[in-house]
Amino acid sequence: MNHIPKLYDRDFDLWVSDTVAKLKARQFHELDLENLIGEVESLAKRDRREVENCLDVLLNHLLKRCYVDSPENYRGWEITIREQRKQLQRLLKQSPSFQAYFAEVFDAVWRSALADAQEDYPQVEFPAQWPFSREADALLVDRFWQN
Repeated sequence: MNHIPKLYDRDFDLWVSDTVAKLKARQFHELDLENLIGEVESLAKRDRREVENCLDVLLNHLLKRCYVDSPENYRGWEITIREQRKQLQRLLKQSPSFQAYFAEVFDAVWRSALADAQEDYPQVEFPAQWPFSREADALLVDRFWQN
């Protein structure tokens, strides 16, 4: 039996180009459906991981900015907060359904961000629960440290 690797395994970029061409030509019967389905599923997983990562960094830096008395670090934390907010805004604009996912993963991401902040600043007493709004709109614009 001759075992020639599929195009997907030999050259991913060429496989993508070939798949796009077949889709445009409506040659559905010639598609490598197994790998196409896997790649489409991985797109959603990738974007969800990006939402979680951005939210984690955002919450961590919001905690630092709000609770760590270190004025020399405020600017850096605020720049990171601004960048993570931009990334999250883009993701939510591109996929509004991520609003529900945002709420779904908030508690787990909060625990992770809190643990990181506590490890970085063991002398600081951080709140056990997120003390501000959990709404995406508020998280993406409010300057909680000015309250």
